[in-house]
Amino acid sequence: MAESSSQSAARTRRKPTQARSLERVNRILDVAEQMFVEKGYAATTTKAIAAQAKVPIGSLYQFFPDKEAILQTLAEGYSDELFSYFQSLDTPEMAEISLADYVDKMTDGVEQFFSQHPGYYAVFMEVQARMPLVNEADDARLIQTIATLLPKRNPPLNAQDYHAIAFIMVKAIGNFMWLSLGQSPDFRQRLVKETKRLTFNYLQSYFS
Repeated sequence: MAESSSQSAARTRRKPTQARSLERVNRILDVAEQMFVEKGYAATTTKAIAAQAKVPIGSLYQFFPDKEAILQTLAEGYSDELFSYFQSLDTPEMAEISLADYVDKMTDGVEQFFSQHPGYYAVFMEVQARMPLVNEADDARLIQTIATLLPKRNPPLNAQDYHAIAFIMVKAIGNFMWLSLGQSPDFRQRLVKETKRLTFNYLQSYFS
Protein backbone atom coordinates (compact mmCIF):
# COMPACT_ATOMS: atom_id res chain seq x y z
CA MET A 1 0.00 0.00 0.00
CA ALA A 2 1.38 3.43 -0.92
CA GLU A 3 2.29 5.60 2.02
CA SER A 4 0.29 8.83 2.33
CA SER A 5 2.13 12.15 2.34
CA SER A 6 0.92 12.87 5.87
CA GLN A 7 2.35 9.58 7.13
CA SER A 8 5.65 10.35 5.42
CA ALA A 9 5.71 13.84 6.90
CA ALA A 10 5.03 12.52 10.38
CA ARG A 11 7.94 10.08 10.12
CA THR A 12 10.49 12.53 8.78
CA ARG A 13 9.58 15.56 10.90
CA ARG A 14 12.48 16.42 13.19
CA LYS A 15 11.75 17.19 16.84
CA PRO A 16 13.45 20.23 18.40
CA THR A 17 15.81 19.33 21.25
CA GLN A 18 17.18 22.74 22.25
CA ALA A 19 15.32 25.69 23.75
CA ARG A 20 16.20 27.93 20.82
CA SER A 21 14.97 25.36 18.30
CA LEU A 22 11.76 24.81 20.26
CA GLU A 23 11.10 28.55 20.33
CA ARG A 24 11.64 28.72 16.58
CA VAL A 25 9.31 25.80 15.92
CA ASN A 26 6.61 27.30 18.12
CA ARG A 27 6.94 30.61 16.27
CA ILE A 28 6.56 28.82 12.94
CA LEU A 29 3.45 27.03 14.20
CA ASP A 30 1.91 30.22 15.61
CA VAL A 31 2.46 32.10 12.37
CA ALA A 32 1.22 29.21 10.23
CA GLU A 33 -1.95 28.91 12.31
CA GLN A 34 -2.65 32.62 11.96
CA MET A 35 -2.04 32.54 8.20
CA PHE A 36 -4.22 29.46 7.72
CA VAL A 37 -7.04 31.36 9.45
CA GLU A 38 -6.54 34.68 7.66
CA LYS A 39 -5.44 33.59 4.18
CA GLY A 40 -6.53 29.97 3.99
CA TYR A 41 -4.41 26.86 3.80
CA ALA A 42 -4.17 26.77 0.00
CA ALA A 43 -3.02 30.40 -0.26
CA THR A 44 -0.35 30.02 2.42
CA THR A 45 3.13 28.91 1.40
CA THR A 46 6.05 27.68 3.48
CA LYS A 47 8.08 30.59 2.12
CA ALA A 48 5.49 33.06 3.40
CA ILE A 49 5.34 31.31 6.78
CA ALA A 50 9.13 31.46 7.14
CA ALA A 51 9.21 35.13 6.18
CA GLN A 52 6.43 36.05 8.62
CA ALA A 53 8.04 34.00 11.39
CA LYS A 54 11.40 35.61 10.60
CA VAL A 55 13.24 32.31 10.21
CA PRO A 56 15.30 31.11 7.24
CA ILE A 57 13.35 28.82 4.94
CA GLY A 58 16.06 26.20 5.44
CA SER A 59 15.41 26.26 9.19
CA LEU A 60 11.70 25.67 8.58
CA TYR A 61 12.48 22.66 6.40
CA GLN A 62 14.74 21.24 9.11
CA PHE A 63 11.64 20.63 11.22
CA PHE A 64 8.83 20.49 8.64
CA PRO A 65 9.45 18.80 5.28
CA ASP A 66 6.38 20.49 3.80
CA LYS A 67 3.29 22.55 4.62
CA GLU A 68 1.26 19.43 5.35
CA ALA A 69 3.66 18.51 8.15
CA ILE A 70 2.97 21.90 9.75
CA LEU A 71 -0.76 21.27 9.44
CA GLN A 72 -0.44 17.85 11.03
CA THR A 73 1.65 19.20 13.91
CA LEU A 74 -0.99 21.84 14.65
CA ALA A 75 -3.70 19.18 14.56
CA GLU A 76 -1.74 16.94 16.91
CA GLY A 77 -1.31 19.81 19.37
CA TYR A 78 -5.03 20.52 19.40
CA SER A 79 -5.88 16.86 19.83
CA ASP A 80 -3.42 16.39 22.68
CA GLU A 81 -4.89 19.35 24.55
CA LEU A 82 -8.47 18.17 24.12
CA PHE A 83 -7.47 14.64 25.08
CA SER A 84 -5.80 15.95 28.23
CA TYR A 85 -8.95 17.81 29.17
CA PHE A 86 -11.07 14.67 29.04
CA GLN A 87 -8.42 12.76 30.95
CA SER A 88 -8.63 15.42 33.68
CA LEU A 89 -12.26 14.46 34.20
CA ASP A 90 -11.20 11.04 35.46
CA THR A 91 -11.63 11.85 39.15
CA PRO A 92 -13.75 10.37 41.96
CA GLU A 93 -15.56 13.71 42.23
CA MET A 94 -16.66 13.63 38.60
CA ALA A 95 -18.12 10.17 39.09
CA GLU A 96 -20.33 11.49 41.88
CA ILE A 97 -21.73 14.74 40.47
CA SER A 98 -25.20 14.87 38.93
CA LEU A 99 -25.67 13.80 35.33
CA ALA A 100 -26.66 17.35 34.36
CA ASP A 101 -23.45 18.75 35.86
CA TYR A 102 -21.47 15.97 34.19
CA VAL A 103 -22.87 16.93 30.78
CA ASP A 104 -22.25 20.62 31.50
CA LYS A 105 -18.63 19.92 32.39
CA MET A 106 -17.96 17.96 29.22
CA THR A 107 -19.78 20.30 26.86
CA ASP A 108 -18.45 23.50 28.40
CA GLY A 109 -14.92 22.14 28.18
CA VAL A 110 -15.26 21.50 24.45
CA GLU A 111 -16.92 24.89 23.85
CA GLN A 112 -14.20 26.68 25.81
CA PHE A 113 -11.51 24.81 23.89
CA PHE A 114 -12.99 25.93 20.57
CA SER A 115 -13.30 29.52 21.84
CA GLN A 116 -9.67 29.62 22.96
CA HIS A 117 -8.39 28.18 19.68
CA PRO A 118 -9.86 30.10 16.74
CA GLY A 119 -7.45 28.30 14.41
CA TYR A 120 -8.95 24.91 15.19
CA TYR A 121 -11.67 25.23 12.58
CA ALA A 122 -9.31 26.25 9.78
CA VAL A 123 -6.83 23.50 10.64
CA PHE A 124 -9.31 20.66 10.92
CA MET A 125 -11.21 21.63 7.78
CA GLU A 126 -7.98 20.79 5.97
CA VAL A 127 -7.19 17.74 8.12
CA GLN A 128 -10.57 16.20 7.33
CA ALA A 129 -9.95 16.65 3.62
CA ARG A 130 -6.26 15.78 3.47
CA MET A 131 -5.65 13.46 6.42
CA PRO A 132 -8.84 11.50 7.13
CA LEU A 133 -6.90 8.79 8.97
CA VAL A 134 -5.46 11.38 11.36
CA ASN A 135 -8.95 12.76 11.99
CA GLU A 136 -10.36 9.28 12.62
CA ALA A 137 -7.50 8.42 14.99
CA ASP A 138 -8.14 11.57 17.03
CA ASP A 139 -11.82 10.73 17.39
CA ALA A 140 -11.01 7.13 18.28
CA ARG A 141 -8.73 8.28 21.09
CA LEU A 142 -11.44 10.51 22.55
CA ILE A 143 -14.05 7.78 22.22
CA GLN A 144 -11.83 5.34 24.09
CA THR A 145 -11.20 7.90 26.83
CA ILE A 146 -14.91 8.60 27.37
CA ALA A 147 -15.72 4.89 27.20
CA THR A 148 -13.28 4.46 30.10
CA LEU A 149 -14.92 7.24 32.13
CA LEU A 150 -18.53 6.12 31.75
CA PRO A 151 -18.34 2.83 33.70
CA LYS A 152 -17.47 4.80 36.82
CA ARG A 153 -20.99 6.23 36.74
CA ASN A 154 -22.94 3.11 35.80
CA PRO A 155 -21.08 -0.24 36.16
CA PRO A 156 -23.92 -2.58 34.99
CA LEU A 157 -23.50 -1.79 31.27
CA ASN A 158 -21.10 -3.80 29.13
CA ALA A 159 -18.06 -2.65 27.17
CA GLN A 160 -19.92 -2.54 23.86
CA ASP A 161 -22.56 -0.24 25.40
CA TYR A 162 -19.94 2.14 26.74
CA HIS A 163 -18.16 2.27 23.41
CA ALA A 164 -21.38 3.00 21.52
CA ILE A 165 -22.42 5.71 23.99
CA ALA A 166 -18.96 7.31 23.86
CA PHE A 167 -19.05 7.21 20.04
CA ILE A 168 -22.37 9.07 19.99
CA MET A 169 -21.13 11.61 22.53
CA VAL A 170 -17.92 12.41 20.65
CA LYS A 171 -19.65 12.70 17.30
CA ALA A 172 -22.68 14.60 18.58
CA ILE A 173 -20.98 17.07 20.91
CA GLY A 174 -18.04 17.55 18.57
CA ASN A 175 -20.14 18.15 15.47
CA PHE A 176 -22.62 20.49 17.13
CA MET A 177 -19.81 22.51 18.70
CA TRP A 178 -18.08 22.51 15.33
CA LEU A 179 -21.20 23.82 13.59
CA SER A 180 -21.64 26.50 16.24
CA LEU A 181 -18.30 28.11 15.36
CA GLY A 182 -19.64 29.91 12.32
CA GLN A 183 -22.73 31.28 14.07
CA SER A 184 -23.43 34.59 15.80
CA PRO A 185 -22.45 34.68 19.51
CA ASP A 186 -26.07 34.54 20.69
CA PHE A 187 -27.02 31.63 18.45
CA ARG A 188 -23.78 29.86 19.28
CA GLN A 189 -24.70 29.91 22.96
CA ARG A 190 -28.14 28.62 22.07
CA LEU A 191 -26.56 25.71 20.21
CA VAL A 192 -24.37 24.94 23.23
CA LYS A 193 -27.50 24.85 25.39
CA GLU A 194 -29.33 22.60 22.92
CA THR A 195 -26.33 20.29 22.69
CA LYS A 196 -26.40 19.89 26.46
CA ARG A 197 -30.11 19.13 26.35
CA LEU A 198 -29.64 16.53 23.62
CA THR A 199 -26.70 14.87 25.40
CA PHE A 200 -28.38 14.87 28.80
CA ASN A 201 -31.60 13.28 27.50
CA TYR A 202 -29.59 10.67 25.62
CA LEU A 203 -27.45 9.75 28.62
CA GLN A 204 -30.39 9.78 31.00
CA SER A 205 -31.88 6.82 29.16
CA TYR A 206 -28.85 4.82 30.28
CA PHE A 207 -27.86 6.48 33.53
CA SER A 208 -31.23 7.14 35.18
